[in-house]
Amino acid sequence: MTVEPDRSVRPLSAPAPRSSVESPASVASPPGGRAAWLAWSVGVSVYVLAVIHRTSLGVAGLDAAERFGIGASALSTFSILQVLVYAAMQVPVGLLVDRFGPRRVLLLGVLLLSTGQLAFAFSSSFAPALASRAVLGCGDAMTFISVLRIAARWFPAAKNPFVAQLTGLVGMGGNLVTTVVLAQVLHSEGWTPTFAAIALLGVAVFSLVALLLKDAPAVVRPVEQVAGQHRPRTGIGQQIRACWQEPGTRLGLWVHFTTQFPGNAFGLLWGLPYLVEAQGMSRAGAGGLLTLLVLSNMTFGFVFGRVLSVSARARMPIVLTVITATALGWALVLAWPGGHPPVWLLAGIVVVMGSNGPASLVGLDYARARNPVERLGTASGIVNMGGFIGTMITLFGIGVLLDALAPAGAETYSAAAFRWAFCWQYVPLAVGTAMILRLRRKVIA
Repeated sequence: MTVEPDRSVRPLSAPAPRSSVESPASVASPPGGRAAWLAWSVGVSVYVLAVIHRTSLGVAGLDAAERFGIGASALSTFSILQVLVYAAMQVPVGLLVDRFGPRRVLLLGVLLLSTGQLAFAFSSSFAPALASRAVLGCGDAMTFISVLRIAARWFPAAKNPFVAQLTGLVGMGGNLVTTVVLAQVLHSEGWTPTFAAIALLGVAVFSLVALLLKDAPAVVRPVEQVAGQHRPRTGIGQQIRACWQEPGTRLGLWVHFTTQFPGNAFGLLWGLPYLVEAQGMSRAGAGGLLTLLVLSNMTFGFVFGRVLSVSARARMPIVLTVITATALGWALVLAWPGGHPPVWLLAGIVVVMGSNGPASLVGLDYARARNPVERLGTASGIVNMGGFIGTMITLFGIGVLLDALAPAGAETYSAAAFRWAFCWQYVPLAVGTAMILRLRRKVIA
């Protein structure tokens, strides 16, 4: 496979002409070093907080159904709306990051996360709770792209694939907090104190960003400042079209779509109900498997990051291997006689799904390598929509099928109902794989 050289950073020593589509990214190459790791650490603390907020419903799904008196379709609406808002905000957030810098966007994101979670803590009916999850999803959308942009400004281009995977790995620490700590606190302290405490974590994180984070090191001027000396800013529509016309951006979107949604849907909502209601596991046992999902995700993130930092040729083999392993793993689980696979097999598919998130970051790497840095936020936003659109489709499909197969409610969800409902995953999996193979040929050409 032919790999195009990384174009995400262009030194001023070789400026593009005025008529060029691209502009120089900085006065000097990003220096890396301790200052870069400090800036990244502050930025990634916001992403960790966002993951805690995002996944908090994953261990509270059964509690939410009881608190609000809702069924599977309505319960899935919480996560669907949150993910829908997240996906819809990706391009606007990318444009904001490109125009105003990641620091301001992160500060706004923390405010929205805390506001949404605080409202959720005190909600006692379905409609206000649903609105609060939409606000939370909006804040969540502002975190990951901003951290990637910080990495692009502070680290040399060759280090970006590893830092992106490391960002995802550390972010999973927030998921670990959810499955290990939040699940216990929720059942000991109750709904409102638990979610209110999560909301108040935002005060400390907001202070860190406001006091310690800079958009770029002193030797690197933000690209929008340098570009402004050469030509007027590109229009929003033109910026989006330029990103979309790049086949690498579209390939990145479908890679993200296809690889992320199985593990995302399982961890965000349906994992705990499936393990408890369909497989008869205790909440503690189910929480242990969800913790294994997080640990597997972190391990794969580290491994993929090291491999991709050595060779970009590993991108597509990683993607296709993860898709195949996920499809075969779920086929074995769902086809198991009686619908009750052994614990070792459940643990196996959980470990396989741990590779889903790290593989989806390969899609962002395609966009980063094939778009100039002044379009990086917008291109990353387009790609980052993919997995969350896939997650939304999967969450909704499973919820509708569960309600159709078990109309009496959560108490009647059987192993057979979950088996047929989870077969829905193969629809977006097949569509996404076909699009990857189609666009792969265009990118190679």
